[in-house]
Amino acid sequence: MDAEDAVRRHGSTASRRPVLEQIVTDADESFLWRCDDYPWERNVWNIHPEYEIHLIRNASGIALVGDHIEPFEPGYLAIVGSGLPHDWVTATAPGEIIRGRDIVLQFDRDRLRGAGGLFPEVARLEPFLDLALRGLAFHGETCRLGAEQLEAMRDVTGLERLALFFRLLGMMAARGEYKVLSSTNFMPDTDDASQSSINVALTYIRENFTRDVCLTDLSDLLGMSEWAFSRFFKKNSGSSFTDYLRTLRIAYACKLLADTAMPITDICFEIGYANVSNFNRNFLSQRGSTPSAYRRMSKQRLTRSKATAVLTDTVVQLDTA
Repeated sequence: MDAEDAVRRHGSTASRRPVLEQIVTDADESFLWRCDDYPWERNVWNIHPEYEIHLIRNASGIALVGDHIEPFEPGYLAIVGSGLPHDWVTATAPGEIIRGRDIVLQFDRDRLRGAGGLFPEVARLEPFLDLALRGLAFHGETCRLGAEQLEAMRDVTGLERLALFFRLLGMMAARGEYKVLSSTNFMPDTDDASQSSINVALTYIRENFTRDVCLTDLSDLLGMSEWAFSRFFKKNSGSSFTDYLRTLRIAYACKLLADTAMPITDICFEIGYANVSNFNRNFLSQRGSTPSAYRRMSKQRLTRSKATAVLTDTVVQLDTA
């Protein structure tokens, strides 16, 4: 996709001015629950005062939380604290929509504090919520159980949904199956101008990362010197321009390796690399395997997943027979 195609698809990059996300819950709800398609207009590097619990249901990509970047797979579960910039990026083809990619739950910590004044059990969540200010990604049974509880909230309302919410928070805090994401040193500029500029830069990179994107493109776009832009980008994204670009390219390569039969050499050039050796070296550094080994493992995971689905269906049929 060239720059002209990107502008047609997404509109003028410079005109996409991100703002503080406004989260409004219904008068009869304590928190917001929703299931989102991807992409949509709120899929940007954003901040808000509410905490966010985020489940990726059916896609892979890159999680950006503060100054932390890591790949995600289906079932990725995280919580992001108040005021911490974040985004969840999946490489998509022009016009592609991933239905129901995300379940998002957003809540106001002050409401919990108010409840904690009446119910001591709620107040015991405070240390966990303090740690979540840096972002937490979960693993193990917490991911599975958390996903089940978030999915179950779709079909209930009122006290039943509230009970699932407290059960989810309690389980996340108690099991300890998480890792901290953003560093304590990450302190981005939060003024509107800086947030707008970093979003313009991030959007431009995501729309053009398969091309020969260079530092000069971004510094010219924002009217900065290359030196000033490098410092600005590192401070506000937590990653250098080069590392961010490399991470996006390798993430897209993983998608192509897993979902297509495209030759590895073609994938190398498709994602913007000029030579295969450099691509293989960067892929190994980021994913701990060669592209060919990653493709084999992806096929094995798919085979196991299909076998598990067949076995589950068979058990269900036997139980209902």
